[in-house]
Amino acid sequence: MSAGGSTRAILAALAANAGIAAAKFVGFLITGSSSMLAESVHSLADTSNQGLLLLGQKTSQRRATSDHPFGYGRDRYFYSFVVALMLFTLGSVFALYEGIHKVGHPEPLESPWIAIGILIVAVGLEGYSFFTAIQESRKIKGDVSWWGFIRQSRSPELPVVLLEDAGALLGLVLALLGVSLTVATGDPVWDGVGTLCIGVLLGVIAIILIIEMKSLLIGEGATPAELAKIEDELATGKVERIIHLRTQYLGPEELLVAAKIALRAGLPMEDVAQAIDDAEARVRAAVPAARLIYLEPDLYRESVRTN
Repeated sequence: MSAGGSTRAILAALAANAGIAAAKFVGFLITGSSSMLAESVHSLADTSNQGLLLLGQKTSQRRATSDHPFGYGRDRYFYSFVVALMLFTLGSVFALYEGIHKVGHPEPLESPWIAIGILIVAVGLEGYSFFTAIQESRKIKGDVSWWGFIRQSRSPELPVVLLEDAGALLGLVLALLGVSLTVATGDPVWDGVGTLCIGVLLGVIAIILIIEMKSLLIGEGATPAELAKIEDELATGKVERIIHLRTQYLGPEELLVAAKIALRAGLPMEDVAQAIDDAEARVRAAVPAARLIYLEPDLYRESVRTN
């Protein structure tokens, strides 16, 4: 997919989170709410994360070199992995620490209605960012579920922004509940409980992202739908069968395809070369991301190993 859609989602999240972080921190200074402080750090981490995602998109566009002959497409995976780590350390761990401290040593809130007002405004801004990410994701999601999209997408930014924004909205709801229960009961321990819940939520989201981004960084192959198209386009014409096939994403928009194919026996060299060229053209037409294709012609033998 083009990086344009993910860039729009990142910029929307960046603008929303920067404004929200400043507002939440002011709210914390006024009220002393640990939920507000946890949400301030959360939004600050999210703002930094959007900057890292944009940096990854920029550095991934560098030209290939002799040291990196396949280019720098995986920079987008690397920075997305760093984002997941930051969400865990700056967001989850800090919120858990602050929540444990405030549950053990609760402190009364000052001007809690200011915190509630700021959180309600933040829900609106975060909702705008989340809606933008959903709109951009729907353009490429297809018929798969949202969870399937997060698991199968080879473009890391949209799944990261989607989960971050979803976590931010749920975190705001938890912060609202913590502050509201503190006001309703007069017991500030609920503010600490809300902070603990935010920490657990961010930890779960961060772990999901770490697992998914690690998988992309190590190297994932074509999706099942793409693999079926590649196999269909290769095993036609003068190609009798695929002996073995390997694929790997070098970046979100660049798929490496390597295959050993069995051609008809007795073909002259010119026909072999033309058969390979035709097979490459068919694969590229069916799967545009398949930019690097290496095909090795051979004769199929039952004893040939396929790995």
